[in-house]
Amino acid sequence: MKRNPESDAPNVWGLARDYLHTYMSKVRGCSPRTIEAYRISLECFLGYLIDNAHVEREHLSFDHFDRAHLKGWLAWMAEDRHYSARTIALRLSAVKAFLAYSSYEELTLVALSQAAKTLKSPPSPRAPIEYLAEPATRAILGAFTGATAKSRRNRMLLILLYDTAARVAEITGLTLGDLSLLEPAHVTLTGKGNKTRVVPLTDKTVEHLGVYLGEFHPNPARQPGTRPVFYSLHQGRPMALSADTVSAVLKEAARAARVDCASVPERIHCHMLRKTKAMDLYQQGVPLPIIMRLLGHENASVTTAFYAFATMDMMREAINAATPGINDPAVGEMTEDKLKALYSLR
Repeated sequence: MKRNPESDAPNVWGLARDYLHTYMSKVRGCSPRTIEAYRISLECFLGYLIDNAHVEREHLSFDHFDRAHLKGWLAWMAEDRHYSARTIALRLSAVKAFLAYSSYEELTLVALSQAAKTLKSPPSPRAPIEYLAEPATRAILGAFTGATAKSRRNRMLLILLYDTAARVAEITGLTLGDLSLLEPAHVTLTGKGNKTRVVPLTDKTVEHLGVYLGEFHPNPARQPGTRPVFYSLHQGRPMALSADTVSAVLKEAARAARVDCASVPERIHCHMLRKTKAMDLYQQGVPLPIIMRLLGHENASVTTAFYAFATMDMMREAINAATPGINDPAVGEMTEDKLKALYSLR
């Protein structure tokens, strides 16, 4: 029910349920985890209104989504609950998204949604990106010797995870129908919101895949396209690996690699391989728009926030290239015209 039968005003609870369980799940195709995160954020604000603004649940309306209540909620999260800046930003973003959706359903809520958009959450401190140095990457990808079938599967799993910069869910959901080893070799990944992207494969990875498929997927013409690329047998049938299994494989490789490579970090996770691949491409001069497509980022700002910065070595090289030697003669005297061009807004 999108309207209150008594007042004919837009119904918060009805629109919220429609937003979470119809729009996000069936229209946008969001994952259950994403929907749950949005639900928690909305519950956080509604709980604040009920417990701190003393609004009775049955009397709660969109009038309580005004700037005054939203600002009070932001202060409460920061000062009373001591939420991190990142958590506050996620909570506020979810409420803004809900108001934007509601404004399209009910035009009377447009002004409310626009007012909420002007609110800003506290800036989040930017932590350095966690990625692997080249020796650590090599050590991890070569940690499984291939002495057993499971070892060979795990080695191929990590190679493809790194080479495609895939998310774990994209690798566990990979099927034979998603692979194409003919020129130009590529893999089709299905990411968030069931969106697909095509990622090229390096020649070396294609060689590894050819050997792997010959062992784990013999007679490919007879295999269904839905057969998982990486699997474990359950009652004689191939079942796709879980995210926990992939995480365990990486940690096992890291433990083995750490014996000969001290730079392998103690804390390692699958997303680190994804960031490492992107950083490797960035350091090799690959433009950010291409990295953005590889990662499946719809918004360029997401990629930029992660990778549009220089490492210390890159900054040092750039500074050295841009700074003339102390004893070098001046390039030329700054004329009046040059000064005007330099120190003007034109």
